[in-house]
Formats: sequence, C-alpha cells, structure tokens
Amino acid sequence: MEKMNKERSLVICAALLAAALVVCSLILANPLEHYATNKSAITVTGSAKKQLTSDLAVWRGSFYQETVNLQDAYTNLKNDLVKVKSYLVKQGIPEDQIVVSSISTMPQYVYNANGSSTGQIASYRLTQNIEIKSNDVQKIAAIARSATELIEQDVIFDSQPPEYFYTKLNNLKVDMLAEATKDAKQRAEKMAASTGSKIGALRSAKMGVFQITPVNSNEISDYGMNDTSSIEKEITAVVNVEFGIE
Repeated sequence: MEKMNKERSLVICAALLAAALVVCSLILANPLEHYATNKSAITVTGSAKKQLTSDLAVWRGSFYQETVNLQDAYTNLKNDLVKVKSYLVKQGIPEDQIVVSSISTMPQYVYNANGSSTGQIASYRLTQNIEIKSNDVQKIAAIARSATELIEQDVIFDSQPPEYFYTKLNNLKVDMLAEATKDAKQRAEKMAASTGSKIGALRSAKMGVFQITPVNSNEISDYGMNDTSSIEKEITAVVNVEFGIE
C-alpha cells in the first residue's frame, strides 16, 4: 500500500511539473515573439551623386629679384610689381582684385668648399606674392596658364596651379543627404520584397563622409575628399540607414 502511495505521488508531481512548464511557455511566448518582431530590421547604404561646376577660383603667383645691393633689389622688385599688375589688368582682372603681399627678404650667404656658410652675405633675394579670387573661373584658368609670359618682360614669375571651389556646398549637402536617404529606402524596399516582407519605420540614419572628386575619378578617402584641382567636380553623399521589417 505504501509503495502504491509513493508511485501515485510521483505521478501527480510529474503532471504538475508538466503543467507548469506549459503555462510558463504560454506566458513567455508572446513577449518573445513581440521582441523578435521589434528587433527585425534591415540596414542599407544609400548614395547620391551630382556633378557641379566650380564658381570660385583662387590663383597665386610670386616673383623675385636678387642682387648684391639690397636697395637695388627693392627697386627692381617694385618695377616688377608694376609690370605684373599691368599684365593682369590687360587680361581683364580689376586692379582692386589683385592682393599683393608684403615683401619677403632673404639673405643669400657665401658657402665654403665644405658646404658650410661663412656668414658672408653674397646677395639679397626679395620675393613678393600676389593672389586673385574671382568667380570667372575660366578666365583665371587661362591667366594661370599664360602668366609665364611675364618672363618676356624680365619678370621671374612663378605661377601656381589655381584652386577651384563651389561656394554653395553647404546648401547642396542637405539636398544630397535627402537623395541618399531616398536611395537607401528604395534599396531596402527591394531587399525586403524579395523575402515577402516590407520595410517599416526608419530607426536610425548615419551620415557618411562626402567625397568631392574630379569627374570620373575613383579616388575616395575614409575622411572624405575635397578636390580643389578641377573646375568640373562630382560630389558623392553616403548615408547608412536602418529600417524596421514588417
């Protein structure tokens, strides 16, 4: 009789344990299912490209005179500045757009056979720089190429490559990000549709770096690029977006 009571007790305990497990499963199932649904998401990268033309050019050049006598070097450099300004004005640059730097003076020393300076001054080199900023980028490009003609006037002139900028870049970036986000949404919709799902609300968006490169260039940088060497440029905006899945 005692043996039968023990067996009956074990059966009852087993039944109660099984029932408890079933109840727990039912209680936990719905929250877990809801959690999994909320955490289902898709992350995509969207991009947008736009070609633009620079609307500002900055060009710099320099010229120098070197003579034994400092006063002669200064006089000669002053005459060179008159020639440089006259040349640029004839090329269509208003004189008030020509920014002239102060004169830089650098003594040139005599060196001995061992290559060491003797401390004796051999001559004086005086250098002056000019800078022009203009919205007529094509004119600046042409002048930068032809400015070495000043050499024919005995001006030792060094023309630097112009820098080209797009001044409305900040406003353009806002539009580009909107286009990149739209592209990301379209990509997400296609990916979700391929599995019989559809995208839900936007969960997060992270802006990538902007790449401003010459047209048809494949150069990129993790920190972004800002090309100033070309008149015609291409800007690329990238955004990483996460959408919920329904």
